[in-house]
Amino acid sequence: MTYTAAPSFTTRPTLTGTFGMSASTHWLATATAQAVLERGGNAFDASVAAAFVLHVVEPHLNGPGGDLVAIFQQTDAAAPTVLMGQGPAPARATIEHYRSEGLDLVPGAGGLAAAVSGAVDAWLLLLRDHGTWELTDVLAYAIGYARDGHPLVAGAAATIARVAELFRDDWPTSAALWMPENEPPAAGRIMRNPAYAAVLDGLVHASCTVRDDGPVGRAARIDAARREWKTGIVAHEASAFLAQPHRHSDGGAHAGVITPDDFAAFEAGYEPAVTREFRGRTIAKAGAWTQGPALLQTLGLLEPLADDLLDPSQEAGAHTILEAQKLAYADRDGWFGDDDVDLDALLSADYLDARRALIAETASREFRPGSLPGRTAFRPPLRTAYDAPRLGTGEPTVAPAEPRVSSSGETRGDTCHLDVIDRWGNIVSATPSGGWLQSSPTIPALGFCLGTRLQMTWLEPGHPSSLAPGRRPRTTLTPTLVLRDGRPEFAIGSPGGDQQDQWQLLALLRIIVGGYSPQQAIDAPALHTTSLPESFWPRTWTPAGAIVENRLGDALIAGLERRGHVVTRAGDWALGRVSAVGRDAATGVLWGAANPRGMQGYAAGR
Repeated sequence: MTYTAAPSFTTRPTLTGTFGMSASTHWLATATAQAVLERGGNAFDASVAAAFVLHVVEPHLNGPGGDLVAIFQQTDAAAPTVLMGQGPAPARATIEHYRSEGLDLVPGAGGLAAAVSGAVDAWLLLLRDHGTWELTDVLAYAIGYARDGHPLVAGAAATIARVAELFRDDWPTSAALWMPENEPPAAGRIMRNPAYAAVLDGLVHASCTVRDDGPVGRAARIDAARREWKTGIVAHEASAFLAQPHRHSDGGAHAGVITPDDFAAFEAGYEPAVTREFRGRTIAKAGAWTQGPALLQTLGLLEPLADDLLDPSQEAGAHTILEAQKLAYADRDGWFGDDDVDLDALLSADYLDARRALIAETASREFRPGSLPGRTAFRPPLRTAYDAPRLGTGEPTVAPAEPRVSSSGETRGDTCHLDVIDRWGNIVSATPSGGWLQSSPTIPALGFCLGTRLQMTWLEPGHPSSLAPGRRPRTTLTPTLVLRDGRPEFAIGSPGGDQQDQWQLLALLRIIVGGYSPQQAIDAPALHTTSLPESFWPRTWTPAGAIVENRLGDALIAGLERRGHVVTRAGDWALGRVSAVGRDAATGVLWGAANPRGMQGYAAGR
């Protein structure tokens, strides 16, 4: 069978131009990035400016107290580089302490779930080393929106409405910021955050203590701001505030364990990308402290198969893709973490051949990590339900039949994403997340809360993803860079927790195998598996679970059900948050494309 033809209709065009392209999950961030490019900044200046705007305008999806993974390539670089902005567990975050608090899971909300916030230090590091602008100019956009206000997006308004009771009863500082009249604000209301504007002003003021006007002085100014972030008001106010017992997602009151020393010790950094060839492209991802290599493994499982088995719009293809992902994500949960993970073995041809042979004509209901010589994969607790209160948890994506944030605050997977390419060929794909307004109580002196990434660690010892002081949680953040003949072809990424790479996979297959344009691939109907232990509290799974958009068609959906998949229909336009920018090597034309779902993501360029 042939690959399903690309639809002639798209919700918007694939933008083309020669100057620069930006795409993100919020139009104000996209416009900010493009404004920086128009004023002579490069892709790194633009990405950092847009990222700080995302802290302000998508506070339910990311925040300065969160984390970041990015992958980028400079125009003259030989290979892509990963920007590591994932902070580790604090020094006092031990399995013994959490167990002594009566916990069997790291909570999904509250200060005990806070890793050291890494996003701000990572963005400032990227600006220092690869940008050209001064910090004061880069932060001006975010400071303006925080101080003068911005229209609250519908998703943020809905999130605040769903956690209103939690805020009123248990997190009064969050109520004071997000419900200033003690009622949830309506979508479109102008929201201000003067406390966060003051924090950013403080970084600018710290940078101004360095008077050297040259490039050495510029770097020193940014480093001064980094020191202020890690040793100043943020570190001390956050630690002191969260040390007071407060409500967590288990229903109990606990004190956080993070200290100013934890903030001071963190350093964002750079790492080499992990790559794999697929159908004439090189796919570049971050390492096994993210879920990124699971995408590479999925592509390796699929690569030798017939094209129709790589087509999500055909029954056999949708089934094969779901089954391949189950195997790859079982290996993610069995092997990945902030440790010495043998990716060479997990991505080897022989290993993939053996794993591919497990794909049957019917849906597997098993958790099946692979075996490596002399080692045994971790088997996490497999729960289909978890009986506990749910307060302010997770990363905002849930099963589509449910609201993204429940009335008690549980959230499971959207975040933010941005992509930028400039006229010189610099390209960035970044997924900032964490520190959602519903993560933990707002720190009143700062105007934001800390994130909850430690919920991705286990309280069972001895695994690369077990909770341990100084160890990074295995994050879901997973941007992608695609290269052709050694040069960047496009940057792509998506919010979505455990679905981030699942939704990217569909776009990659449709672009690379099906020949779709980027916007056609992003618009096309999506699906994903839930037959994996969720990365977010309460860490349940649905054996053989599959979530599908109705536009895949009744016949395909019925076929998946006949094969044993437990299918949930999501609606016509519910799954996927993918955006991308790139460059056509043959013509030099730049392009950009963005997700229409949720009516919030946009691309811009010329």
